[in-house]
Amino acid sequence: MNQHISPTGTGYSACPHDCPSTCALEIDISGGRIGRVRGSSGNSYTAGVICAKVARYGERANHPDRLTQPLRRIGPKGEGAFAPISWDEALDEIAERFKAAESRHGAESVWPYYYAGTMGLVMRDGINRLTHAKGYSRFFSSICVNPAWGGFMAGTGKLAGPDPREIGKADLVVIWGTNPVATQVNVMTHAIRARKERGAKIAVIDVYRSPTMELADIPVLIRPGTDGALACAIMHVLFRDDLADRAYLARYADDPAGLEAHLATRTPEWAAAITGLPANEIEAFAHAIGRTPRTFIRAGYGFTRSRNGAVNMHAVSSIATVAGLWQHEGGGAFHTNGAIFRWNKQMIEGLDIPGIAARRLDQSRIGDILAGDADALLGGPPVSAMLIQSTNPVSVASDQDRVRAGFAREDLFVAVHEQFMTETARMADIVLPATMFTEHDDLYQGGGNQYVILGPKLVEPPGECRSNHDVVCALAPRVGAEHAGFHKSSREIVDWTLQATGRGTVDELEAARFLDVQPDFETAHYLKGFNWPDGRFHLKPDWASVPFSRPDKAWAHAPMPEWPDHWDVIEEATAEFPFRLVTSPARSFLNSSFTETPSSTKREKRPELMIHPEDAAALGIADGDLLRVESPRGAVLLHARLFDGVRRGVVVAESIWPNRAHEGGRGINSLTGADPVAPFGGAALHDNRVRITRQG
Repeated sequence: MNQHISPTGTGYSACPHDCPSTCALEIDISGGRIGRVRGSSGNSYTAGVICAKVARYGERANHPDRLTQPLRRIGPKGEGAFAPISWDEALDEIAERFKAAESRHGAESVWPYYYAGTMGLVMRDGINRLTHAKGYSRFFSSICVNPAWGGFMAGTGKLAGPDPREIGKADLVVIWGTNPVATQVNVMTHAIRARKERGAKIAVIDVYRSPTMELADIPVLIRPGTDGALACAIMHVLFRDDLADRAYLARYADDPAGLEAHLATRTPEWAAAITGLPANEIEAFAHAIGRTPRTFIRAGYGFTRSRNGAVNMHAVSSIATVAGLWQHEGGGAFHTNGAIFRWNKQMIEGLDIPGIAARRLDQSRIGDILAGDADALLGGPPVSAMLIQSTNPVSVASDQDRVRAGFAREDLFVAVHEQFMTETARMADIVLPATMFTEHDDLYQGGGNQYVILGPKLVEPPGECRSNHDVVCALAPRVGAEHAGFHKSSREIVDWTLQATGRGTVDELEAARFLDVQPDFETAHYLKGFNWPDGRFHLKPDWASVPFSRPDKAWAHAPMPEWPDHWDVIEEATAEFPFRLVTSPARSFLNSSFTETPSSTKREKRPELMIHPEDAAALGIADGDLLRVESPRGAVLLHARLFDGVRRGVVVAESIWPNRAHEGGRGINSLTGADPVAPFGGAALHDNRVRITRQG
């Protein structure tokens, strides 16, 4: 047994899932199995609180349906007929199929594909070491964060902001475009503390009356994709009513006079027509911000998953500059903290391998790529072999009909390394059983906070499960890949990475449990200047200069608004498709994780469409009716849930249910588009026009 494993007692780790909270955890262990999971009270961000789904993690880790042995497909793709094989047989077959693909079409015909099923740096990103060592097609990560991150950096110059624990010191907490009650519970921990201790008000901006909006003092309900219009009207009021901090702007902004002139016509009445929010509510909200120096804007991801998402994020963060909020403790705008960690990931990803020049294929366009679209393939060879880790594209990728058709290709070899028989695993030729986070060593960084956390191996995995790192290292010699990282254990790589980054050793981190790397106040609040050569926040962004990973396509430089604005490129409703659909996260699922646990599916009940009662009445729809919801890309069946917490013409489907949970077998991402969002790519998952018809 690993020397760090205790068969009984309390273990310490980090939540591995795709959530900015990255909670520090205390885990009950009994008989070599995990039980109840608690938030660490000693971690000042987690503050003893975690979401209900992770608290019940033992239900998932000890689930009887976990994959525990390698499998080979024995029937048609997608039918789920597999037979057990040995690890050597599985790895040898994967290697032979990869080498055959390389022989036919070159190394770029192999595409290792992964994402954020685990946010551990070693287990998530180590697959890149294999990609780089072999010259396989690289992975352009785009599905989730690109519009948000690029939009925030357009103003600040880097991805960082005030200490998120300062939410608890705010007098007004603005939660914009996220539903932290469901997706980032610790945001609410600190917001509620500010309310209790300081009498702070909580404002929530969203497109439906989410569980978070139910707790708001200032609910701000708008139409999808109109956040930029609301932000501009707020700034218009700040300038008009002498609530803008002109002294701050003169010192820290690039062209406040130009912005003020631009916003002269962006009145509350103008924004009301776009957002659906009455002008008097816009006025009141703007005054609340302008008269509250300790206003903390916590900007989420949801409102950026739109074709104008990057522009919306930049506009929202600009409010903090116009109002001078950055100067104050408990004030400013925060999205995420990626720039503060500064990792040396050479050993994890093989970044020291010379000549890494293979094409980067866009994650979000997997359907087009597997369909052989020359544009999506960047003019290169077809993808004929894949290794997939930590993601489930047959459920979560956009344009699902095209994705499923691509995976059904008989000439495509797919190996999937997974914890459960997901819908992607069902399409595979080889399925490999994967460990969960308590069953391997890994290293985590906060997204919504500033902690580095060790996730040590606490229990032995069931059956023959192996970690992502172990699989990559076992494949490397079989395909002729060389790098020092293939000869180190995951714990050794964690130790190397910590030391190379100047963060001490793995043993020191294990003793401390977590490490706070929050910058000093002046740095975090940009009081030493923003991260541009001129030291100023760019109200007038130069999108071509934003320091963000760029796709290998010309659309990266599509014309964009010169100033914060409502950029009218969203998929607006039409006579043929008269509704706007948002596919918001469900409280008990995390993307497609936790859909296999009984407590989660029991709470969510069934896939439903929230529709305003007046819209439903006009269509002859009653609560619970089966509906056909159709976009220009596909159709899905959902049950109606009458709900007056949306603007007329807006519908919401909380997701992501497995496709098979829907009547008809088509999931929600049959409706979403895979066209790239300017300027850095990404999927506009919440930006869809649909029509709705009652079935039967």
